[in-house]
Amino acid sequence: MAEAVFTQERAQAVLESAGHPSADLLSFGENAVFAAGRLVIKVGRGADLLDRARREVRTADWLAKHDVPAVRSAESEVRLVDGHPVTYWQRLPESLRPAEPADVAPLLRLVHALPEPDFGLPPRDLLGGVERWLRLAGDAIDPAEAAFLRARRDRLAAAVTELVPHLPRGPIHGDALPRNVHIGPDGPVLVDLETFSSDLREHDLVVQTLSRDRYGVPPAAYSAFTRAYGWDVADWAGCEVLRGARETAGCAWVAQHAAANPAARSEFRRRVASLRSGDSTVRWYSF
Repeated sequence: MAEAVFTQERAQAVLESAGHPSADLLSFGENAVFAAGRLVIKVGRGADLLDRARREVRTADWLAKHDVPAVRSAESEVRLVDGHPVTYWQRLPESLRPAEPADVAPLLRLVHALPEPDFGLPPRDLLGGVERWLRLAGDAIDPAEAAFLRARRDRLAAAVTELVPHLPRGPIHGDALPRNVHIGPDGPVLVDLETFSSDLREHDLVVQTLSRDRYGVPPAAYSAFTRAYGWDVADWAGCEVLRGARETAGCAWVAQHAAANPAARSEFRRRVASLRSGDSTVRWYSF
């Protein structure tokens, strides 16, 4: 039986079942994120993400103990509502401006200096969602394109295990992009903690090279990030492998929206074609 498509309407229905009928949708991606008064409420795509949601809440509480500027949980318990994990967060003040790559760097320096938490963080399974995302796409994508991504995933997953890091391993954000930083009155704050992991610190830096090369981030903004962090991951021998793994994951991630969104289908095809041709200059567009 095919999986039910996770839509904004479905997420809204879950929220109503949780007792919040009048919340406003803020964003819709891996989760549906709503604002309800002084709370932000996240609805996950399915019950298989329950453990991840629980770990995200524990991570937020751990970061608070270490005084890392990050979003704070509003409720330690994660509820499963109609088969979807629901988490509650303290709503941040209005953003003063969009975050820049240089705003991410000092937060990463704080995170990369942390010891391991007592509850344990998983490795950054960057490619682990590929199969689920392709499955969610169903017939909306070409089976040959899905097969290409699976083969690419397998090849790069093996290559990642052979990488020799430049930085010591440890806690990472896992998706350290400006969109996951909120600029409030007290400065930059980390948000979206669900990908927190313990792995190569280089994961948090490669995302910036991809932003420059695929998503139109100006070279000057990338240079500002590397200066603020203190090292350019592009100088590392493993950069292309880790970048290739992230590109594969990013391509498959779009596929999960293809069934309900024609623009996602078009963007998925664009991304696959660029990977097949080996053209690293093709511009990708965010969702």
